[in-house]
Amino acid sequence: MSVAPVESIPSLSSDLFYEILRRLDGATLASAACTCAALCSISKEESLWENVCSSMWPSTNREDVKSLISSVGGFRKFYADSFPLIVNKDVMEFHHNNYFEYPDDWTEAEYYDSEGNNDGAVNLSISDGLPAITSMEREKKDGKLWKELSNGLRLSWIVVNRKIKQAANLSSWFPLGGQRHWPTDNDFVVRFGSILPAEEILPCQVVECILIMKFRVVHTESEGIQTSLKLTELSMQLEDMEGAHVNGRNSLHILKKALSCQRSKNYGDALESCHMYSKVQNELKKEKMRNENRLDRLCILCGIAAFMTFWYCVL
Repeated sequence: MSVAPVESIPSLSSDLFYEILRRLDGATLASAACTCAALCSISKEESLWENVCSSMWPSTNREDVKSLISSVGGFRKFYADSFPLIVNKDVMEFHHNNYFEYPDDWTEAEYYDSEGNNDGAVNLSISDGLPAITSMEREKKDGKLWKELSNGLRLSWIVVNRKIKQAANLSSWFPLGGQRHWPTDNDFVVRFGSILPAEEILPCQVVECILIMKFRVVHTESEGIQTSLKLTELSMQLEDMEGAHVNGRNSLHILKKALSCQRSKNYGDALESCHMYSKVQNELKKEKMRNENRLDRLCILCGIAAFMTFWYCVL
């Protein structure tokens, strides 16, 4: 087999380059665009990035979502904003700040499943990679279903601001933790999240964005139907270092600030940021408990001293 020599890249058809590039994922496509002027020019085609976004986030196939993405700069910019994850390692001393007015623009959020529906009816089955479960009693022993969920589930939670034409992914992509058989044997809870900056908004400089997915096993193999799960809840909440919920104007300011905060294409950095936050949070909780124990002991000693002084004066 002989291969015809190619004198230069520009001598090749642009259609051939397009066919090659449309088979690449986003990161590889971005890298290819940096190799030469020809690939850089072709990689600017919106249809290439629309295909990339469709592969990574199937809900972008919806017409209303396409319209939203077009309003913030197109699929290429949307991918550049949403693919890197938020990284924040600044866990420092806290200081108090004044409240600010509500932001001029609000961040709208909608939920879409892999089929493009926003009615919350999301189901997973063996065809999605779930192991066959004959009974929940068996699952309690081997934990195959829970391992598959915790290792294979991926989530993106993207907020978009039309006014400033920016987007950000608030999820960690990989699960940060979870719990199985809660609150019943058929329920699974998986947690995602990120660490968001809160300087000049809250006394603490960072807050945790917690994303919760709750699944319920609706069918097992013993019922003659493929093992399947139903998504029963998908929620987001912001919590400060002490575990208090952040609501109202402060939450809007934090979400707006997240649109322009530091990000990384290395998802390991995002996970490390979340784990470091949890470590510092646990240390603060332990220190708070130690201080409360010292205060309790001091109150007990003061009470004993007062009691003994009273009886010494009486006698």
